[in-house]
Amino acid sequence: MKTIRHTLLALTLTLTGATTMTAPSPAQAQAQAQAVPTITTGVIVILTVKPGVTREQVMAVMPDEIRQTVQLYLGGKVREWYSRSDGRGVVFLLDAKDTTEAHAIMDRLPLSKLDIMDHDYIAVGPLLPLRLLVAKP
Repeated sequence: MKTIRHTLLALTLTLTGATTMTAPSPAQAQAQAQAVPTITTGVIVILTVKPGVTREQVMAVMPDEIRQTVQLYLGGKVREWYSRSDGRGVVFLLDAKDTTEAHAIMDRLPLSKLDIMDHDYIAVGPLLPLRLLVAKP
């Protein structure tokens, strides 16, 4: 009886050790998730009126700017657009594969051509930590 108990204990310990050796640790799973290349699905563009530019200068261009921005929206390049609550510009979510493509889209607009707005570009994609939820244990 004692021999069987010792054999079962040894077998259990061996199997437990083998299981933990083949299963990735949480740190390994996180490293694997981080090793996946980042996918860009859009680019956020934050436009801010440059210091010293007057409201009149911006408003003089707005009819043209709005028409061309609507065309980009209808063409699927502008996914979302917002006014900044501080009144100093707008925020776009562009359908672009990278910031270079986003620059090319924005550079064609009248406000960009006049160089009266600063542009900040942020590439965005799927939330990477979600990969940890679907990683195999």
